[in-house]
Amino acid sequence: MLDPVRELKVRAQILHHAVKASESAALERLRVLVGFRKADAEALRSAATGIQRKHCLAAVSRELGFASFEHARRVFEGDASEADFGTLLYGTARGHLNHWFATYDQAHALHAQTSSATGRRYLLAYKRHFFVVDRLFIESVGLDPDDADWKEIGWDWARPKSREARRRLYGKFMDAQRSTAA
Repeated sequence: MLDPVRELKVRAQILHHAVKASESAALERLRVLVGFRKADAEALRSAATGIQRKHCLAAVSRELGFASFEHARRVFEGDASEADFGTLLYGTARGHLNHWFATYDQAHALHAQTSSATGRRYLLAYKRHFFVVDRLFIESVGLDPDDADWKEIGWDWARPKSREARRRLYGKFMDAQRSTAA
């Protein structure tokens, strides 16, 4: 099982080495950072020597839908004060009709009302919003809807019964996304 924070650090390390080697694909990935969005290829190559690991941490975190590495770390570690879950969970799913809500209480009410052992629903988070999905959505993002960690979190990603189980699910999600990209 991947530790999601460790995975971000490894991805940043790999990106940093590629940037230092002036690999064009790696340099292009820096465009997610505000200072490089409009830079031409020559400017990116020139900047490569000054790129630090913290820049690469920021880049891989932004690629995953977080504002910064610290934002991603807080979300992955289950910091209860972090209200923005980023876009990671929804960024890869397309073609699904889901129930979206502005508040957790609204989403939780539908989740409780529509979930049963035979028709399990999953309450997920996107930025500061919440959505309720079925097992097909979970499968489409590369996760096992029958994974025991879902039961441990109460099928509720936003306010899990077990933050450690959600952290494991984040790791499994990132592993599935990495496998899909490879």
